[in-house]
Amino acid sequence: MARENSPFTNYAYAILTANALRTPDKAALTYCGAQSFTYDQLNRKVNKVAHGLLAAGVSPGTRVASLMNETLHVAEVYLAQMKLGSIVAALNPYWPEDTLAAVVDNSECTAFVYDATVEELVRKIRPRLPNVKLWLRVGGAADDAVDVDALASGASDAEPPLGGHGNDLLALFYTSGTTGLPKAVMHTHFSSLATAQIWLDVDRDQDSVMGTGAIIWGIGFPALVGPAFYAGQKLVLEQDWGPSNFLKVVPREKVTHVSLIPSFFSALLGSDEHEGVDLSSIKAIVLGGEALLPAVRERITTRMPGAAIYSYYGQTEAPYTCFGRQDDGSQDISASGRARMSCAVRVTGPGGERLVGEVGEINLTGPNVMAGYDKLPDKTAESLRDGWFIGGDLGIVDAGGVLHVLGRRDDAILKGGQWSQPAQIEEKAIEVEGVAEVGVVGVPAHPEGQDAVEQKILVAVVPRAGATLDASAVLAAIAARLPAHQTPDAVVVADELPHTSDGSGGPGKLLRRGIRDLYADQVQ
Repeated sequence: MARENSPFTNYAYAILTANALRTPDKAALTYCGAQSFTYDQLNRKVNKVAHGLLAAGVSPGTRVASLMNETLHVAEVYLAQMKLGSIVAALNPYWPEDTLAAVVDNSECTAFVYDATVEELVRKIRPRLPNVKLWLRVGGAADDAVDVDALASGASDAEPPLGGHGNDLLALFYTSGTTGLPKAVMHTHFSSLATAQIWLDVDRDQDSVMGTGAIIWGIGFPALVGPAFYAGQKLVLEQDWGPSNFLKVVPREKVTHVSLIPSFFSALLGSDEHEGVDLSSIKAIVLGGEALLPAVRERITTRMPGAAIYSYYGQTEAPYTCFGRQDDGSQDISASGRARMSCAVRVTGPGGERLVGEVGEINLTGPNVMAGYDKLPDKTAESLRDGWFIGGDLGIVDAGGVLHVLGRRDDAILKGGQWSQPAQIEEKAIEVEGVAEVGVVGVPAHPEGQDAVEQKILVAVVPRAGATLDASAVLAAIAARLPAHQTPDAVVVADELPHTSDGSGGPGKLLRRGIRDLYADQVQ
């Protein structure tokens, strides 16, 4: 067998079967506190599902639209598909009906697997998907779909034939799709294995326990489940990973490692619900996806002083490219970190020249970078240049190779002839007494005039539990901390800020466009 077709170049075999061979009796997964599996048990269960899918007609290269909400189903079925070499089209169950149907059709899926939680949604979109010839259901029988559970129950638990390796396409993971149809990001077995190695850069031991919730479908699977299994951790899998359930699960399961966005901790620590809850088991907190404001970091370290805090930077197209430690003085707390081993980061100017210590576009490269966008050659060529992924974020790389992310190029605010990033203003706003969360956007200063580029600054704040905020007082307090070109023109006090919906029960990423849509008319 050629080395590139070694079973260890099959993603699912490398992260799951390898541990079943190495530590068969070690706990691999607990689900909602009700079910548990050793690595050997989970591997055998996945093998049975894989044989069931084979019997149903799923083969290497089959594009399978995968729409499941129960996280245990996601883990088992994704891993089974990945062993077989079928291509997982990792759908988001929180997309609107029209988006789902369009994505499945555009991705040329000929098979569709779903669970009972999305049955009504599937019923609505099914007539719009004539190219899907094979419908599969997990979690029970259905009259108009193949019962995967029934096929799996009588199937062999031996290793199925591995149908994908190395540079073969593993999955389509979709971008957030804030404008237009979500783009299908193509990741291979190799690129996903490179992402799975992230926990090797984090302090851990054989008793480490990784906790996560309903955000594992999509890119969350290789970003959360894959790394936990690759590192041989126990994965605590929940349906609800919002602050309230987080406070129940962490002490119950003695969770040691979590990977979340900073907004989660703004919500968790902005309420008094966490007081008195034992969170001392947490040893490592990995944060990314948004700017980590120093005041939020300080709240985390005060509440969980025994936890190391790590930061990362990457995108769906290049997950976890940069990584750093936030709490040991090894880097500035505003930085995201250095490029991981085997990866690289640089910042370039308008002509593609490399910049050091100056603002430019962030370029990422490494074995974790996508193969391209499915059926979008122009977009692929625009984003992948000479092996580097360029995704539209601005940043600075210092002389020591540490990346400071400034934000999206499209989010930059021009006021008084000077550019600012929202995070620069949010950093000061979150320091104001009583503020739990903040979001900053620019709105046109003269929307009807010729000077459409010049902007005014809108700040939306959410009060901490028990606090009352006065918009005028908050504006004055922020203005006292900032230069004139970053002074807010309006402050809005809101009960909550708009976030993406990820089904976790906690806040998803901050939606700046949502803030603009809701409150732009309050800027005079």
